[in-house]
Amino acid sequence: MSEFFTFLRKNTLAMAGSLILVALVLVIVFGPMITPYSPTKLDVLHKLAAPSFSHWLGTDAFGRDVFTRIMHGGRATLAIGVGVVAIAFVVGVTFGMLAGFAGGWTDSVIMRIVDAILAFPALVLAIALAAAFGPSLENAMLAVAITLAPQFARVARSQALSISVKPYVEAAVSLGLPTPRVLFRYVFLNGLGPLLVQSTLALGSAILQTASLGFLGLGAQPPMAEWGADVSANLQFVRGAAWVALAPGMAILLAVLSFNLIGDSLADWFNPRRRSELD
Repeated sequence: MSEFFTFLRKNTLAMAGSLILVALVLVIVFGPMITPYSPTKLDVLHKLAAPSFSHWLGTDAFGRDVFTRIMHGGRATLAIGVGVVAIAFVVGVTFGMLAGFAGGWTDSVIMRIVDAILAFPALVLAIALAAAFGPSLENAMLAVAITLAPQFARVARSQALSISVKPYVEAAVSLGLPTPRVLFRYVFLNGLGPLLVQSTLALGSAILQTASLGFLGLGAQPPMAEWGADVSANLQFVRGAAWVALAPGMAILLAVLSFNLIGDSLADWFNPRRRSELD
């Protein structure tokens, strides 16, 4: 663990991503506890107020404090991102490991389904699925999880193919250990590094896709605070009150950027050659 923190300090991008993420999490977790404003209460007498000491990022078209909505919306956005990636991870890794370890027709059937899903652009497929399921936050999460699961399946399959031929796996199989135990203890745990990198990168993608669905009206529904939906609702006022749309847009940008920087840094950490270059 100390080696990792030493590596983190020497990697500028990793440090920047970590600081951005920590700042966002602190604001999102503790900010709503101290703000005097409600994210949904209307105050039309103070609509589109410019940023000030009382409203740090101004107010929107309904007089709601923009900074408060960003903090509350961040809770939903990050929770959605983690939930989506967790679902995609479990489903994708399970089928990917099974395909790579079993081989034969099992591998062919699973990977042809994965290839069929990957043939569609992720965001286009998410929009189509969310529209078919109906506009709601839960359906948006399910749609995004379906688009991300094949990516985990491809990474998990490649790890299973390379690890399954290792002597310790062959020894475990020859001893008659149950297949689920072999897959988890010897294949999954030893191939966890690339999957963690994929999870971190997928978090940024999940946040971006969920915000995109919210922007299109297929995700969170009013008056719930959600970054993508807030950008869409306030976009028409961007000429006269730019802060109402720019603030949630910047929140999306910073969240996605932080996860991408951390994901790239994790990739360097699990690459021995790259890690030695930074030592």
